[in-house]
Formats: sequence, structure tokens, C-alpha cells
Amino acid sequence: MSVRPYRDIERRKSRQIMVGSVPVGGDAPISVQSMTNTRTTDVAGTIEQIRALEVAGADIVRVSCPDEDSTRALREILPEVTVPIVADIHFHYHRAIEAAEAGAACLRLNPGNIGSRERVREVVKAAKDNNCSMRIGVNGGSLEKELLEKYGEPCPEALIESALNSVRLLEDEDFFEFKISVKASDVFLAVASYQGLAEACDYPLHIGITEAGGLRSGTVKSSVGLGMLLWSGIGDTLRVSLSADPVEEIKVGFDLLKSLNLRHRGVNVISCPSCARQQYDVIETVRVLEERLAHITTPLTVSVIGCVVNGPGEATMTDIGFTGGGRGTHQVYIGGVPHHRLQDEDIVDHLVGLVEERAAEIEALEAQEAEEKEAVASAAE
Repeated sequence: MSVRPYRDIERRKSRQIMVGSVPVGGDAPISVQSMTNTRTTDVAGTIEQIRALEVAGADIVRVSCPDEDSTRALREILPEVTVPIVADIHFHYHRAIEAAEAGAACLRLNPGNIGSRERVREVVKAAKDNNCSMRIGVNGGSLEKELLEKYGEPCPEALIESALNSVRLLEDEDFFEFKISVKASDVFLAVASYQGLAEACDYPLHIGITEAGGLRSGTVKSSVGLGMLLWSGIGDTLRVSLSADPVEEIKVGFDLLKSLNLRHRGVNVISCPSCARQQYDVIETVRVLEERLAHITTPLTVSVIGCVVNGPGEATMTDIGFTGGGRGTHQVYIGGVPHHRLQDEDIVDHLVGLVEERAAEIEALEAQEAEEKEAVASAAE
């Protein structure tokens, strides 16, 4: 029997574009996005939220620009943030031009919904003049009337046709710096649409299950849909759409990529659900530990297991391991091997200290390697 290598995900080959300083597609890491939910005209509030998303690790942030006041506000917002900003545009092509001129890194729009070819041409010119890429954003809930009449309802064929119609509009204007999304709130519709689009073109794809729901239900729905796409190699950038704090979208997005070994950021805590064999309160320990380690960005794995049934085995595969033992004395593993024992009372503090120490060591090593590479490059010049 032939078995596919169980850890291998072969990503779909796509062309690469730039969203500001962030490469999307090709061999670039899968980027994680979110969107502000403040009023864009609330400049201070929007800047504050974007900065919170930056701290959480967002690679790209989208900002809605429904009116001229919003695109005007972009001019004040952009100098105060470092993450590339995508301007979200619907219908009004003037807003797209204004956003590009204000310095947006990317325009999210559907060229088929902004009117005549002349209007598309004007938007493309503004994008070219201002080094601005685009996202063709097709949504199952806002398909063109003629496509709904043709197909009777939103379906994969309709979403794909809508996207490819927009692709042709941009290609006709000699513009190729764009990514595409075909989102739907129905997991089956979204996944089938992306699968068909992935076969129909080589443009980078922005994936997401739109309007997925609240924090828990939306995370589950997004994990099912995006997990299927990512596992099959589809997806160059993603957003997890949640009715929750946008920072949660970034956290879930990175956890998704982490679970598929596609990208690593921060501490990956491997923990058991606990049972009668546990030798300490696993659930509370993990809850507090994850909170205390949220500031760590260095990729590390930590296993927190309640007893010796699976604890030692899991510890061999993690940077730092912790296994519950009898009489309130537990085993700590470093680099997969037993290192020292620990009493009940200081579990979290002790593990946080170990993780911070290891993260600092890795960061110092990476900095040293970067300096050495720079020195070699300078010498070669």
C-alpha cells in the first residue's frame, strides 16, 4: 500500500505579488491578515487597533474605505503604522483612486462592480502610479445579478466565473499585480470555489470562510474550510473572519498554520485534556501558561502532560516538556531529555522562565548568524 508522506504539504505554485513590503504567493510564507472594525474616520482608534494587530503578528491589515472622509483619514493613519494596509473598496471607483494616492499598499475590490472599462482603467492607472497591488474580492453574498440569473444561486461555477471575468478586465489593462479571493459563508461552497479557481489560474489566492461566526463557532468553521484548502496546498494569504476582537483572528490564523507545520510563530503548547491520572491541575496550568507566554514570538514547542502515560513520549518531541509525577514532584525535560524535577507550587513561573530563557538564546543566535552573513556579504563586495 502506498502512503502519502504524512507531513508533506506541496503548495500550489503561484506567481508572486507584493503587498507593500510583504510578498504574497510564490515561495513566500503564507501571510495572516485581519481587518479593523473601528470607523476609519476615528483616526486614533483605528491606529490603536492596527498597532494591536501588529503586536499580535498581523502581516497585512485591511481598512474599510466607504466614503471620501475615510480615504482622507488614510493619509493620517498610514504614517503611524508599519504593517501594509489594504483599502477595502466597494462600488465607488473614486475611493479606490483616492486610497491608492493616499498610500494604501493594496486595493480590495471587484473590478466588475465598479462600472465601465474606463473606470477600471483609471483605477489601474492609480494603482500603477502608486505601486499598489489589488485583491479581486468575490463573495457568495454579493455576486453580480447576471451571474445569479445564469446559475440560479451562488455556486462554485458562478464565483469562479465572476473572478475570472475580473481577471480579464485587469489583464486587458496590462495589470497583473493582484491576488484573488472567492469567499462564501458556506464551507462547501468556499472550498469548491477555491479548488476550481486554483486549477483555472496561477494568481496568488487569499483564502477565507467569510462571515464564519463568533469566536468559537467561527474558529471551528474556518478551521474546517481553511484546513482542507491549506492541506491540499491552496492558499497564499488568509483571513479568519470572526465576530470577535480582530486580534483573535490573527491568533487563530497562526494557530491554523502552526497545526499544519506551514508557519511557526510563538509557543506551541501541546497539552493533554486531563483525566483522573493527572498529578496537577492541567487545565488551569495551561490556561495561565498560554496567557503568560503570549508575548513570545520565537517558535518553540512546550508539552504539558498530566501523567507519565504520554508525558515522556511527548517531551521527546518538544523543546521543553513537563510531565506530572507522584507526590507533587514532576519531571522537566529540556531538548527531549530529562533535566530536573519540580514541585507543585511554582509550575507556571518555572516554565515561563525556561521558555523565555530559551527564546532569548535562539534570538541571540539568530542575531549572531545575521551579523555573520552581513559581514560575509560586505567582505564579498
